[in-house]
Amino acid sequence: MAEEELVFWFEELGREDNDVVGKKCANLGQMTRMGLAVPPGFAISIGMYERFIRETGTDEEMKIYVRGLGDLKGSGISVFDDMSRTLRSLIEGKEMPPSIMESIAAFYSELCRKTGIEDVAVSVRSAGTESRPGMFETYLNVRGIEDVLEKVKKVWASAYTARAVAFRVNKGFGVLGDELGVAIPKMVNARASGITFTVDPVTADDSKILLEANWGLGEGVVSGAESVDGFVVDKESLEIVGRHVGNKVKCVVYTKDGADWADVPAHMQGMACISDEEIVEIAGVAKSAEKSLGGPQDMEWAIDQDLAFPGSLFWLQTRPAKVAAKKKVSASSHIADLIARKFGRG
Repeated sequence: MAEEELVFWFEELGREDNDVVGKKCANLGQMTRMGLAVPPGFAISIGMYERFIRETGTDEEMKIYVRGLGDLKGSGISVFDDMSRTLRSLIEGKEMPPSIMESIAAFYSELCRKTGIEDVAVSVRSAGTESRPGMFETYLNVRGIEDVLEKVKKVWASAYTARAVAFRVNKGFGVLGDELGVAIPKMVNARASGITFTVDPVTADDSKILLEANWGLGEGVVSGAESVDGFVVDKESLEIVGRHVGNKVKCVVYTKDGADWADVPAHMQGMACISDEEIVEIAGVAKSAEKSLGGPQDMEWAIDQDLAFPGSLFWLQTRPAKVAAKKKVSASSHIADLIARKFGRG
């Protein structure tokens, strides 16, 4: 890729671009290269953020502010809250330089053309060079270039949430840091979404594939706030060997201003949100991804209600699975435990 390029289509990227666009964007590029069905979209590089703060003078303003803070060791949360408000306002309060605005607008306009949707709905997601789940901001159902540009600035500014600043200070890092890339994929009009582990993160049993799912958008699963459906698939045969249908009274859906929790209709609460055919397809793709990437994966996916199966299945993220235990247990006791736990993520 040319050095001067600062915005990229996902298909131009791979894992080697982690330090250019951030881990999430690099992973989406790698997934696209592997042939996984990834929603179309583009990545704004960390270099674009650096150009933004340089051209607007924000970098010098932030340095001056931080130099005046003194020793921050032992500071309470109120100090970090104040720092967060100040630093975020310095970024969010600046106008986008025309050249940066035009670059991002050109990619968004082309994404609208590619999808055939005027003001196509996208998510605007943070992409740091290291995984720090839940540390930075994500915005869903963003429509129109003005909203996209506003949310890009908010994602850049989320490097300075109180939690992120406190983390850096307590680790002995500088206050200024965690420059972020931004991933902008098309939103999937999800009938159901979920996560898939190719290893049990609790027991380290790698003979099964685990799925958790809920109606609507994936935030209704990864938050752990509601009961979800859970399924166990034998990795070798791809046979479904365990299932639990949760009482799904809430799910996350599109709203005018993004996404929010909503009530699940009564007749759908006790109904499995994905079919056996979809379960087996998800497990099969996850198994192939594990083999291609050389290790167990923690993957996020969504099923588009506007498309026919199997073209309705989209992959939103994959990362190496974290395993808390090393000792395997027997398959029978493992499955019984999974069903008993009802696939809780708490």
